[in-house]
Amino acid sequence: MIKNESPAGGETTARLGPGRLFHGWAARKQLWMLAYWPVYGALFFVLERLRRPVQYHVMHTKADDWIPFCEGFVIPYVFWFLFLIGIHCYTAKHDAAAFKRLMAFVAISHTCALAIFFLFPTCQHLRPLAFERQNLLTQITAFFYRIDTSTNVCPSLHVVGSMAVWYAARDAGLFSRRGCRMFFSAATVLICLSTVFLKQHSVLDVAAGLLLSDLVYRLVYRPVRGGYPSTAERWRERWQERRGTLRRT
Repeated sequence: MIKNESPAGGETTARLGPGRLFHGWAARKQLWMLAYWPVYGALFFVLERLRRPVQYHVMHTKADDWIPFCEGFVIPYVFWFLFLIGIHCYTAKHDAAAFKRLMAFVAISHTCALAIFFLFPTCQHLRPLAFERQNLLTQITAFFYRIDTSTNVCPSLHVVGSMAVWYAARDAGLFSRRGCRMFFSAATVLICLSTVFLKQHSVLDVAAGLLLSDLVYRLVYRPVRGGYPSTAERWRERWQERRGTLRRT
């Protein structure tokens, strides 16, 4: 709701419609692409909860046995949700082209992952039967263990989602600032590590997630100007857009 002064001095109330709500967002005409997420969620729910394959392929390597459980990694594991939502909001508001490429990456990579889950069902038996320590972090981890099954684990979608954020942040020109570049790189690495230290995934799942991300990156991002636009090109484009906006006003 927004209130405006009427000519007579009273107040009139106008409803804030979708057009006004996202007014000024660069990708407001492309926000329909977000509809992929509920479609993906419904299909994942069917695979995860309703479909019962005859056989699951167990994901395990010797490296998994060497990696200890560490509940501290639940912090970057949970941060992944904000990480993913944040880059959607940033690109939708500031860079329509980057938003479209982000959604293309998400749709292709996650659809491929669903196809893999269907054709090659996987599971893991890495979770500890009991925690050595009882604290807030282990309680949060136990919550994820309850709501998230240990099936359909390869490739790791936490890894794929993290790479989606990393690629989009670079594509949107955020890597032009050293601090942002370090933040996104560190967050991506920590989230990928969290999947194995929380025993949510095998090293194989992480490797598969990185491989899938690289293949989809080559499909979505590499054709664009032979790779990522340079920082200078991006700033030039933004300056020209800003000058055009000022002239129109």
